Amino acid sequence: MAATTLKETRSDRIFNVCNYAVLAVFLLAVLYPLVYIFSASFSSAQAVSSGRVWLWPVELNLEGYKAIFEYKSIVSGFLNSVFYAVAGTLINVTLTLLAAYPLSRRDLFGRNPLMFLFVFTMLFSGGMIPTYLVVHQLGLLNTRWALILPTAMAVWNMIITRTYYQVTIPHELLEAARIDGCDDFKFFTRIVLPLSKPIIAVNALLYAVGHWNQFFNALIYLTDESLFPLQLVLRSILVQNSLDPAQLPDASELLRVQELRDLLKYSLIVIASVPPLLAYPFVQRHFVKGVMIGSIKG
Repeated sequence: MAATTLKETRSDRIFNVCNYAVLAVFLLAVLYPLVYIFSASFSSAQAVSSGRVWLWPVELNLEGYKAIFEYKSIVSGFLNSVFYAVAGTLINVTLTLLAAYPLSRRDLFGRNPLMFLFVFTMLFSGGMIPTYLVVHQLGLLNTRWALILPTAMAVWNMIITRTYYQVTIPHELLEAARIDGCDDFKFFTRIVLPLSKPIIAVNALLYAVGHWNQFFNALIYLTDESLFPLQLVLRSILVQNSLDPAQLPDASELLRVQELRDLLKYSLIVIASVPPLLAYPFVQRHFVKGVMIGSIKG
């Protein structure tokens, strides 16, 4: 039987044209700022300050990126952000897996009350001041742990991981492993973890991006500039428009410092966006699979 095709009516064509037009406008609204920032970062400081950059780089040079590596706070901030993202993600993923798998087991005693306590923290929290007092009493202020331990696990990520285990790890697999003499610890390390690559990729990407982009906790808990993450340095340049000329070796002329300040904004935004963009392609395949399976209600 031949397949029948529906003839497109005039109203359908009008709707499609309007739909594509609206989507094109939204695409340009999102794409143009990205193109502008990228082009400005490769333009000269004079071209950026005078507003001559619109779409393509003007007077192509790498002065902004060269200044980034000469500015001490930016280099230390970048290294700090790498540390927070790597160390924080390892702790986050470990705690999330260790909490999610037991809660996915039907034979866990008190599973529902424990799950209620986790969900309760999503709805109610002590607030910023009590959290600050807890961090202060624990002696974490002005330490790297202040940006890692208070956000050691996201309950929403744990719920997604728990659902993933409920869908992909059948109870019959556990029973078969027990018959072969496998205890719970061996079952988790030898069977559950190898099957957890998609959900581990999801958690790793979400946690890593969160650590890389965080600045508010650093703004509250840190006063030592040597511990500042890159986003806090970026905030001081973008929002406060503060750039210390003493940290730049060739910043004797005030006009050049101001022009360099404007150029640094765009170059630093590009540098800060590169690590997440580089990491995503490596976990994209597992990320999509893990999100889809973990989002199914179990």
